[in-house]
Amino acid sequence: MTDLLALMAGLAQLSIIAVGGGSAVLGDMHRLIVEEHGWMDDASFARSYALAQASPGPNVLVVGVFGWHVAGPLGLLGATIAMCGPAGLLALGFSTMRARLTGAIWLRRIERGMVPVALGLVTASALLLGETALATWGNLPLVAMGLTAATAGFVFLTKASPLWMLGGGAVLGILLLG
Repeated sequence: MTDLLALMAGLAQLSIIAVGGGSAVLGDMHRLIVEEHGWMDDASFARSYALAQASPGPNVLVVGVFGWHVAGPLGLLGATIAMCGPAGLLALGFSTMRARLTGAIWLRRIERGMVPVALGLVTASALLLGETALATWGNLPLVAMGLTAATAGFVFLTKASPLWMLGGGAVLGILLLG
C-alpha cells in the first residue's frame, strides 16, 4: 500500500507539469519508477510503454500499466486517477478562466510560449526511450539505431499506422534476441 501511495503522489505531481500529455513527463516517470523506487528495470519500463502505446486510446494509458505492475488492479486505478485528476481539475479551471480572458494578448503569448516547453518535454522522453532501447539491445546498437531511424522515417513519411513498425520491431527482436 505504501508503494501505491508513493506512486500516486509522484504521478499527481507529474500530472500538473505534463504539458503535452503523459509522454511529455515519461523521463520523470522513469526516474520515479525505475531509479528512485526500483519497481521496474529499464527493459520492463520500455516494454510497458510500448504495450500502452499499442493499445487504442490516449497515451496516458501507460500510467495504468505502471500502476498495475506496482500494485495490481488497485494500482491501475490509483495511478490513472493520480495522473488524470490534478491535470483534469487544472484544465477545467484554466478553461473557465480562459473563456473570461478571450482576446488578452498576454494570454496568447503564454500559450505560444508553452509550445517549446511541450516539445522539449516530449523530446526528452524520446531520448530516454532511445537510450533504453540501446541498452536493451546490448551488443546490437547499430540494429537498434537503424530500427529507430526507420520507424521515425516511416511515421513521418507515410500515413500508415505506426503499429506496422511496432510489429516489425517485435518480429526483429524475436529473431535477433531469441
